[in-house]
Amino acid sequence: MFEVLVFVYENYWRGDACPELQQLGRKLSAVGFESDDIQQALHWLAGLNLASHNTELIDISQSAPEAHTESAHSLRIYSVAEQDHLGAECLGFVNFLESAGVLSAHMREIVMDRAMAVPGQPVSLDDLKIIVLMVYWSVGLEPDALVLDELCDDHDRVAH
Repeated sequence: MFEVLVFVYENYWRGDACPELQQLGRKLSAVGFESDDIQQALHWLAGLNLASHNTELIDISQSAPEAHTESAHSLRIYSVAEQDHLGAECLGFVNFLESAGVLSAHMREIVMDRAMAVPGQPVSLDDLKIIVLMVYWSVGLEPDALVLDELCDDHDRVAH
């Protein structure tokens, strides 16, 4: 499934440039991906579309600061299921991205939702990086060069 997601990311630079899922499925089949991988990826992408487009990205500069800011003392507690499914390495990486200021709390929740939707456990760090890239892609944001380099350090999977 992740090879399909990488192909989608590399060939449709923004989520809004991606064709509808039925048409995408036909294109992926024509490229030669396995039917099971395509169906898993399309199901996962449908969930990503719901998660990213049915929630609101908050632009703090356009609203009252006290209305949407997260407290400096707030803490995200991961459930046992999340801890088991992602493992310490992936949760540490999510925390690293968030503490570096490159993954908002809103985007973190989309990452967590999509990571929990991946079959099998634990999710590998390489797969989590693809999930983070796809979340950026789905909301129409491009990570800065250093973040992109960190997310794409496995040159066998994502080549830019």
